[in-house]
Amino acid sequence: MKKLALVAVSIAAAGLLASCSGKSAKKAANGSVLHVQIGPSPETIDPALNSAVDGGNMILHAFEGLLKFDRNNAIVGGCAESWEQSSDGLTWTFHLRDNLKWSDGTDLTAEDFVYAWKRVADPATAAPYGYDLLNMVRGFDEASAGDIDKLAVSAPDAQTFVVELSNPCIYFDKIAAFATLVPVQKAAIDAAGDSWATAPESYVTSGPYYMTEFTDGAQIVFTKNPYYWDAEHITFEQIVWHLIEDANTSYTAYNQGEIQLIKDVPTEEIPSLKGNSEFYVEPIMGTYYVSFNTKRAPFNDNRVREALSLAIDRKYVADVIMGGTYSPAKNFVGPGVSDAEAGSSFEAVTTEKYGDHFDVTNYEADLAHAKELLAQAGYPDGVGFPAFEYLTNDAGYHKSVAEYLQSAWAQLGLTMNVNIQEWKTVSADRRSGNFDVARNGWVYDWDDPSNMINLLETGNGNNDGKYSSKEFDNLVKLARETTDVRLHYDFLHQAEQVMLNDAAVAPIAYYNEFWLQKPNLKGTWHSPYGYWYVMYGTLE
Repeated sequence: MKKLALVAVSIAAAGLLASCSGKSAKKAANGSVLHVQIGPSPETIDPALNSAVDGGNMILHAFEGLLKFDRNNAIVGGCAESWEQSSDGLTWTFHLRDNLKWSDGTDLTAEDFVYAWKRVADPATAAPYGYDLLNMVRGFDEASAGDIDKLAVSAPDAQTFVVELSNPCIYFDKIAAFATLVPVQKAAIDAAGDSWATAPESYVTSGPYYMTEFTDGAQIVFTKNPYYWDAEHITFEQIVWHLIEDANTSYTAYNQGEIQLIKDVPTEEIPSLKGNSEFYVEPIMGTYYVSFNTKRAPFNDNRVREALSLAIDRKYVADVIMGGTYSPAKNFVGPGVSDAEAGSSFEAVTTEKYGDHFDVTNYEADLAHAKELLAQAGYPDGVGFPAFEYLTNDAGYHKSVAEYLQSAWAQLGLTMNVNIQEWKTVSADRRSGNFDVARNGWVYDWDDPSNMINLLETGNGNNDGKYSSKEFDNLVKLARETTDVRLHYDFLHQAEQVMLNDAAVAPIAYYNEFWLQKPNLKGTWHSPYGYWYVMYGTLE
């Protein structure tokens, strides 16, 4: 039945293409429809509301912001052809390309960026990234309190967008390249309301593709946007995003030639896939971790959080459960993230200055310390500790890790029940605080340690566990506001030590990305931020 369903999807996609034009139908016959699986049904593909990599993958194929990353991970112009900042670093001016259009053919102007950025700041939107991306913009505090017109973004004319900062930000160009801050069309959102991002007629886009089908739980179809300024370099006429939750289903479809790229590979197949030219493993900047709901007892006690964290054998999880595809976490910020010196590593500087927080070679000592901490917190051998739930979804290693944690925490005398939900439920429940302990993870949006460290700042929309520390917040603020690059990183190192010593979260492993890709799919690339760029690819 699964095979038949996927064949039906392929036929439907081809039929949809054929209805567009004879030219498109001919191209489709030559293989210009790409089928990919990068996750199940996303919680949202509204740029302002998305905070997940799978949704982000789709958004970056549908929308383009002021700036963007190229295949070398360098910042280049997107909708903006050029840009500059004032000598004091407080004013950024972006000059849009001539004759920009929305996917419906109407004009796209600087006012559309003003609307989109204010929408992200608007508390009524509740954008998870709102604070992190815009808190350095002048007027953000007033805007986030409801007076959105106080946000210092303006359009002096149709092709000029100006942002005024309250303090310099040394990585603001990377923020301007992030998918949350792409333009969205006010008329479409006003007409469709909250459902605008799930309907082809209202999902008006600024980038390479626009939506022509949305079937929740099955597929989302993107079709090439003829009005995109760089449409001549966009190769596939359509991308079909297969919304598959089960890795075995994805794997079967891949092996039957119905999907050309899948992110979710059954973990039990990985040992046999190593060495296969179609199996890719690449490092990405990110950390797999556990979130504690610090608003619920007993997880509001840092001794409890530290005990649960130390009871995890990180080396066993990375090397055995994850099959060596991840690396055991020794701190919160892992490999690949830069430090102040050119070519330097934040992780290496951490080890040099502070040592590693977790000694992944001495688990027995950690477990003994965990038992001592739990006793100090009033739960000797787990006596009196309430049964609790671990929230996760059943994809990749998540279920296996959950079952391991259940046994690891049982060594402390604790009863943990695994609560498996579909992905969009997990992400929504985490953000709303509807959990005890939950699997979590973060893949960087730009190369600066603040992008992950700032997650734990009080008020950050992605601070799922609602951790709060005045000392931590102050260090993050100092790092954000300084123009001294060395001080910026030094404050972030100090902030990382505060959150590690406070067991704000329990880092488990550093990410690597693995996927399967057909050998005839050429010209695509995968970024260290966990995104696949397939819009320039070909099927040979």
